[in-house]
Amino acid sequence: MDRLANTVRPYAWGSTTAIPELLGLAPTGEPQAEMWMGAHPGAPSRTDRGPLNEVVDADPVRELGPAAVEKFGPHLPFLFKILAAGAPLSLQVHPDLTQAREGFAAEEAAGVPLDAPHRNYKDANHKPELICALTRFHGLCGFRDPIDAADTLAALGVDTLKPYVDLLHAHPAEAALREVLTALLTADREELAPTVAEAAAAAGRLGGAYATYAQIAHHYPNDPGVIAAMLLNQVTLQPGEALFLGAGVPHAYLDGLGVEIMANSDNVLRCGLTPKHVDVPELLRVVRFEPMDPGILRPEASPAGEEVYETPIDEFRLSRFVRPEGAAPTALTTATPQILLATAGRPVVNGAALAPGDSVFVPAGETTELSGAGTLFRATVVA
Repeated sequence: MDRLANTVRPYAWGSTTAIPELLGLAPTGEPQAEMWMGAHPGAPSRTDRGPLNEVVDADPVRELGPAAVEKFGPHLPFLFKILAAGAPLSLQVHPDLTQAREGFAAEEAAGVPLDAPHRNYKDANHKPELICALTRFHGLCGFRDPIDAADTLAALGVDTLKPYVDLLHAHPAEAALREVLTALLTADREELAPTVAEAAAAAGRLGGAYATYAQIAHHYPNDPGVIAAMLLNQVTLQPGEALFLGAGVPHAYLDGLGVEIMANSDNVLRCGLTPKHVDVPELLRVVRFEPMDPGILRPEASPAGEEVYETPIDEFRLSRFVRPEGAAPTALTTATPQILLATAGRPVVNGAALAPGDSVFVPAGETTELSGAGTLFRATVVA
């Protein structure tokens, strides 16, 4: 197995303390948003054998196993992260596989540079993802019932929100949500700014669940995404609980520390709460305008002590082991590649103790044994 040295990305929304506290390091005062574990070329993990993407490229069948290579190609199909949100992330959606392939091909044919700020599709892959809370974790996920959203807007007492309230009442659910989000994203931002500011002030006075919208507005003043956020479900995860985010589901993480795993893609279409490019026509093509229950996931336990977070896709499989003192060793050998991450205690993998934040890459088929006490997350694939 290979111990991993991982890059921490300093995105502006990152917490300044959460990742350093997990790793047992002093904060630097700078935001530390995501620690990447995997072979993504943007920030591959480093091993004694070289960057993990180069290790995999040199012998994909040996590192990933023949079944994974046949199913997903000669690349590690997932990206594993520790995510620490100190401020709201952008409101966003991800395409399905067909949309990603079509969008990537269209932008390639049009000659849009991969690093262009208006580029939507950085690759031809979809990006389903799973976030599992390590601390209390707060986010937005999926559309609410439009009548509930209308009641939220109406309770703010802002006259200029009444047209949106009326739209939410006047149509079938999908049409209502589409019309309101379209109206918000195509409105003149300067003309809409007083409405957003008045709504944020009212939310601050009302408190309770409304305090979330005031907090969002504090970070993104006058952004139409503040109103768009009121169309979505608020979700609070307790440690060990998770959310699966499929294609077309609008979402935003607001605050908290979690373990995140996703298909190895960088395709994001933004709806708001960002200074970055928002491609409204493409966004409206991708978003699923249907009310949904976010569906909090709790792991399913197995006799071996492995707790699995079940999802409907195969590019990744996330599980965890919460091991007490004196627990018997557990065999982790599998025909697919693994990344193992410690988050508490000092679990031991093949005789090597892992402190919180330590991670290892285990090539397919390599004999692997877990012992010791602590919490260990296991990322692999279904092949």
